[in-house]
Amino acid sequence: MSSSMLKLEGVHTHIGAYHILHGVDFDVPAGQVTMLLGRNGAGKTTTLRTIMGLWAASSGSVQFDGQAIGGKERQLTTPEIARLGIAYVPESMGIFSDLTVRENLLLAARGARTVDDIDTQRLEWLFAMFPALKKFWLYPAGKLSGGQKQMLAIARAMVEPRRLLLIDEPSKGLAPAIVANLIAVLRELKSTQTTVLLVEQNFGMARALGDTVAVMDDGRVVHRGAMAEMVDDEELQHRLLGLALGAHQ
Repeated sequence: MSSSMLKLEGVHTHIGAYHILHGVDFDVPAGQVTMLLGRNGAGKTTTLRTIMGLWAASSGSVQFDGQAIGGKERQLTTPEIARLGIAYVPESMGIFSDLTVRENLLLAARGARTVDDIDTQRLEWLFAMFPALKKFWLYPAGKLSGGQKQMLAIARAMVEPRRLLLIDEPSKGLAPAIVANLIAVLRELKSTQTTVLLVEQNFGMARALGDTVAVMDDGRVVHRGAMAEMVDDEELQHRLLGLALGAHQ
């Protein structure tokens, strides 16, 4: 059994007058891909933002590698959380459209003042996974296609070694061929034993990449377990998600 890289225990999050998370509990095992699934509005994005400290947990505990990073007892700031080795790719991707691909990656490489300061082997590794980034190195990021922007967003999170990646719906709005390419890229990342918490609505991607799964509904985790077990249980898929994974290849 893998040890937990990330653990949420009894996490409640309020946004203004709204109570969004109602005691969220789940673990993210080290070196694995954990899928966070659920219908729209279940609280998945709020969970990622709470982990990153963008919204503070009002109670409960968020622990990273055994250290409290969020919750009532201790709440680190988002920059402090990022410095621990956690990167977040939001659903909006958050790229800087007026900056070039090169400038976007340089901004994400906190230890580099120029591109020459970025580890050459790591940059070549990124280019091997994302060839379009090398091709459009000096293009404004806003002129990239949707799939290329998503690749840039993920590459930016990986330009320096990270211990944990939080990725929110990377396949949303992408054509099937681009999604297949994205799955291949994330499989390559998975082979490096990088720990990933991935929110997805594409169930084919969930099946292809997930080791473990947590399913949310109405701000709570209603199921936790192995992704393979969920793939094999269509009744469970229907009950928790209203869909069968087998119907979404």
